Amino acid sequence: MNKNILNKTNFMKKIILIGALAILICQKGYAQQKANPKDTEVWTPVPKQINFNPVPDDAIILFNGNNLDQWKSVKDGSEAKWTVKGDIFTVKKGTGNIETKKKFTNYQLHIEWQIPANISGSGQARGNSGIFLGSTEGGGDAGYELQLLDSYKNSTYSNGQAGSLYKQAIPLVNASKKPGEWQYYDVVWTAPVFNDNGNINSPARVTVFHNGVLIQNNLELKGETLYIGAPFYRKHGALSIKLQDHGDPSEPISFRNIWIREL
Repeated sequence: MNKNILNKTNFMKKIILIGALAILICQKGYAQQKANPKDTEVWTPVPKQINFNPVPDDAIILFNGNNLDQWKSVKDGSEAKWTVKGDIFTVKKGTGNIETKKKFTNYQLHIEWQIPANISGSGQARGNSGIFLGSTEGGGDAGYELQLLDSYKNSTYSNGQAGSLYKQAIPLVNASKKPGEWQYYDVVWTAPVFNDNGNINSPARVTVFHNGVLIQNNLELKGETLYIGAPFYRKHGALSIKLQDHGDPSEPISFRNIWIREL
């Protein structure tokens, strides 16, 4: 075929293709103009109105400033023996861990905590405690631990500092305040799901804000917290939330304003 004729043929094909695309675009635009915007409006269900007084009114108050009625001793199931004074409560050394009487699966948790201003020691022996986002059977420190520690100019291993998922995940940043200042965690916890045979179907996930700063972003956990060895999963259902009496020689940590929303 003559080269000029071939070039003209290809050119005409391109013109036809461009014209067809233009027609399709015009038809789509015309169809969108004719469509009713109400077709994509969803009116139900209507989200529940949440009020704050001073916490969300759909929250369960885990500490109201007066007593530890929502908590029990992990050792023997008796009433929690930590010290309540002036709208705060403080670890009472030697009495052991405490956990919520109620068990939870998925939730949003708010908890405020304070490292004492006169804290002593260094590294892991400086205000050490932990929030177990799920307290499993098998010992006082079994479960999924979000670390509490003085990490303001206090050197330790990164996956053991405040805001770490202990021995699993380093926080994105160190958002710690000075000892003596109140700090807080806001946590969104998605519990693990297990198959009937006990194998993991979907791992636990957690998002954590420390003093309003994102430090764990939808983290997938590898299993329960272990001090020695790699984490692993054991089948369980709903779990209590546990606070740790670590037993180190430094001054004990305090807590206030704890509430939870079941999701």
